[in-house]
Amino acid sequence: MQKQILIVDDDLDLSAILGEMLESYGYGVAYAKNREEAFSRLTDNTYHLILLDINLPEGTGFDICEELRRVSTVPILFASARTSEQDRITGLDMGGDDYLAKPYSLKELLSRVNALMRRTYGFSEKERLVSFGTISVNPAARTVVKAGKSLSLSLKEFDLLACLCRKLGTAVPKEELLSEVWGPFNLIEPSTLTVHIRWLREKLEDDPATPRYIKTVRGVGYLLEVPDET
Repeated sequence: MQKQILIVDDDLDLSAILGEMLESYGYGVAYAKNREEAFSRLTDNTYHLILLDINLPEGTGFDICEELRRVSTVPILFASARTSEQDRITGLDMGGDDYLAKPYSLKELLSRVNALMRRTYGFSEKERLVSFGTISVNPAARTVVKAGKSLSLSLKEFDLLACLCRKLGTAVPKEELLSEVWGPFNLIEPSTLTVHIRWLREKLEDDPATPRYIKTVRGVGYLLEVPDET
């Protein structure tokens, strides 16, 4: 089931950017710019996480959190330009689950959202450890280990690898990979996918020029394969 996120922030431009990014990673997103709209949304809909600013028209995010905690345990991630230690303590003490100071990177926001979702709702079948050769991929923790050493992958490199892991042993069309990793309405050139596949091979393969794991399927796309070691 698609997880739903409510963004409560009066910065509409920022909300649109955050929403587009979260939707590209499979989340459903709704918006509210003040307390009244937030509670109207919450009355009529169910959300799995609330991304909450503190400075709002006609009240604060603290007010919303305090009222919500009387009736709901939905995860709340504060994201605010208010960065003092006291604001962080207040937000967490009144029931917030995490606190992220603006400005923040979209990558960090996504990681914190994913972590809150995992802690609250558990791991899905698609997030189990995938191993091939000396490589282990943990989609839930977003980690990759090769021969006992952690590999550093960019956000898109990891998402691409995770998509191939979900379809292990099956050729995944280029169009599907672009949609899964960059979003269904992306304007990304296929060459960008090719470059990211090359970068993944350079990090995962012993000989990137002759890949054992990430194979090209001509006329289709790419395949993550576990070779027969016997």
